[in-house]
Amino acid sequence: MPDIGSVWGELGGDPALLARVSTVVRPGALPARLPVRELARACVGACALAAAELGAHRAGRAGVPRVTVDDGAVATAFTGERHLLVDGRAPQIFAPLSRFWRTADGWVRTHANYPHHRARLLRALDVREDPAAVESALRDRSALEVEETVYAAGGLAVALRTPAEWAAHGQAAALATRPLVEHVRLDTTRARALPPLDGTPLLPAAGLRVLDLTRVLAGPVATRTLALLGADVLRLDAPHLPELPDQHADTGFGKRSATLDLAAGGDRFAELLAAADVVVTGYRPGALDRFGLSPEALAERRPGLVVAQVSAWGAYGPWGGRRGFDSLVQVATGIAAVEGSPQRPGALPAQALDHGTGYLLAAAVLRALTEQAYGDAAGRGRLVRLALARTAAWLQDGSHRPEDDAAAHGAGADGAGTDGAGTDGGEAPGAGVRAVPYDGPAPWLAETDSPVGRLRYARPAVSFADGPHDWARPPGPWGADAARW
Repeated sequence: MPDIGSVWGELGGDPALLARVSTVVRPGALPARLPVRELARACVGACALAAAELGAHRAGRAGVPRVTVDDGAVATAFTGERHLLVDGRAPQIFAPLSRFWRTADGWVRTHANYPHHRARLLRALDVREDPAAVESALRDRSALEVEETVYAAGGLAVALRTPAEWAAHGQAAALATRPLVEHVRLDTTRARALPPLDGTPLLPAAGLRVLDLTRVLAGPVATRTLALLGADVLRLDAPHLPELPDQHADTGFGKRSATLDLAAGGDRFAELLAAADVVVTGYRPGALDRFGLSPEALAERRPGLVVAQVSAWGAYGPWGGRRGFDSLVQVATGIAAVEGSPQRPGALPAQALDHGTGYLLAAAVLRALTEQAYGDAAGRGRLVRLALARTAAWLQDGSHRPEDDAAAHGAGADGAGTDGAGTDGGEAPGAGVRAVPYDGPAPWLAETDSPVGRLRYARPAVSFADGPHDWARPPGPWGADAARW
């Protein structure tokens, strides 16, 4: 079962620091058959501990600040996109064609939130933009046929698999050989010295410059977290790939947003890279290589850099170059089968693979910075790499308890959460642990004015003594800032 001790070990952290973590357990938060609450708690807790550790080093403190992980704050943050209101309006999370569909032999899930993905799906199926037409086109085809046909057209559709069926897949075999968090040394150059910190709040990433080349949840969650911790985060997007406005608002707290054509604006990017400390990428593996942005090329151009990569399926194996999203990874890896019923697939109570992997990615960056500046082998550029499908394997590893099935019920095709009792293991009441009823997300929601309207949003889940309690700035419109530090 996921726990902070195991993930802290994956991050290379000192196990003695785990004593600095206190947990508020709230049974009923993020209910599911799989231990989603435990995974969420572990990811956020490890990120907060990594932040506290780096902050203590930079502030010259003898001890690491205490970390508090509250299931209520974590559950609210993991479902933050569902709590977002923009001028009182709730965003649409999934487009009408992003859902489960019946096929001749099972189920398939499509993702068509972005216009270009929707167009490719419709072209692959040779139908008009109408749910009834899509349903008719899929009814007589096998799920695997749909998966391959849509993929060949550049679209996104994944057949429902059981955990056993996924375990027999070549991508699952490739993932099984990899750690949850991959660490690679990129060069032998000493990194820039981190200046000392003083004052409050304690901002472990203050003064660090982060280039954010990510889209769709996991990467933006990681960079939003680094922004919370004081980093100067500049998100860069291609002008021809606009972001969904509500999604950008939800993950844009603390950041600036600019557009840059990497093909035509190579000189400008080179200037940004020369002054960057961290580059975070979230495109499918290899997609940025043609611009000279592979991890190795980045490290050669900017020695001492920390490069962080996140992808859906991993940068290896038969699906290493495929696009993917949290909802599709849940379907392929068997999670949707576990969380569903014989009549219909289900879903986790949050996009937990995205959120969990995002916090893990931020934690890995923070630990890499700590090791660079204060470790035994100081300096050296580093690559940290995570994959949603690998996080899914961690969630499922020996954690499904058949005896819980009677108490847990799968979600519907809209991706909403389960309503079952779920699991509440992972943290027994004891030293550093308090059990408190969960009464909903209200205590962890806040409101603010922003350039995109009045926002209701989920407050940060990462919490440690003297640390920040909110972002320094609200999100602005997509691409509204200049591409400069």
